[in-house]
Amino acid sequence: MTYIGTHSATLLFEDGTVFKGKAYGKKGTTTGEICFNTGMTGYQEVFTDPSYYNQILVTTNAHIGNYGTMKADSESDRVQIAGLICKNLTVDYHRPLADQSIQEYMEQENLVCISDVDTRAIVRKIRSEGAMNAIISSEHEDIEVLKKLLADTPSMDGLELASKVTTSEPYFVGDENADVRIAVMDFGTKRNILDSMADRGTYLKVFPAKTPYSEVVSWEADGYFLSNGPGDPSSMDYAIETAKHMLESNKPIFGICLGHQILSLANGISTYKMHHGHRGANHPVINLQSGKCEITTQNHGFAVNRQELEAKADTIEVTHVNLNDDTIEGIELKNRPAFSVQHHPEANPGPHDSRYLFDKFIDLIKNHKSK
Repeated sequence: MTYIGTHSATLLFEDGTVFKGKAYGKKGTTTGEICFNTGMTGYQEVFTDPSYYNQILVTTNAHIGNYGTMKADSESDRVQIAGLICKNLTVDYHRPLADQSIQEYMEQENLVCISDVDTRAIVRKIRSEGAMNAIISSEHEDIEVLKKLLADTPSMDGLELASKVTTSEPYFVGDENADVRIAVMDFGTKRNILDSMADRGTYLKVFPAKTPYSEVVSWEADGYFLSNGPGDPSSMDYAIETAKHMLESNKPIFGICLGHQILSLANGISTYKMHHGHRGANHPVINLQSGKCEITTQNHGFAVNRQELEAKADTIEVTHVNLNDDTIEGIELKNRPAFSVQHHPEANPGPHDSRYLFDKFIDLIKNHKSK
């Protein structure tokens, strides 16, 4: 049944703060950690990014839905966010290539949405008080009922989620006759990351997150990729152990976002939960090796411990730093052919400033093979 702003919906924070709005998408109730994204476009790519799994998303752009949705814009097979909060949602769209309206899309994907709320006030609350759990409901108006449902929602701190979004079976991407073979550990990878490597003449085998290293190494890849994904990286003992084996192999390794955190943990560097994280397509990062500033796409709620990295300056180089808050955005090992970045160089949606990192990875593999 279609709900186009004719029914009410309630947003409740775990601290008891309540916002009332209109219901869109599927009629229902959903919970998760609330976060916001500052991107002005690319809402479908964001909705389908597995790194957002189990999170309720606030869009800071005032208008959502004006260009509809289309299958080609999805970064995975389904919507990954737990719920959507926006200021103004429109079911009218004006893009000829679009398949359907955002309302039809949300109904199809069972996505619960609340609109016509003060998203500026919500974002200010998250920025000042930090990330917290929340609940959206177009079924229940009784706040006490919503509080009981919200109380059962686990904290993101310590939560392992990569195994919830990873592929169930290995699969291949790219040209099987390519000279470069890359084993991808799928912790929640985006399609455009895989395409960015395949388009550079590589053949990828994508492995489920918990695949034993013995199985991964049997494919005889030339390099290893650690993907993005959701949840607390410190809870992923299986991934950290696999990354340690990959480091011992001395083959090239590249990590993005969660993969960056896993590579750091495998080198004895801890991670921590950020106050409210980085999510958007306009985050400035300085490349300390080139001295250039890059505008980057980001989506993470955890970061790597800067002090511990500085204590290991003899073996690990900090390559990128966030210019907004000085957090670590990239590292490179001095004793292994391995590097990683916290931001998303595939940049879909977002700028293209950091796509050179894929070229760097492929060149690293080719140089390693030639030796």
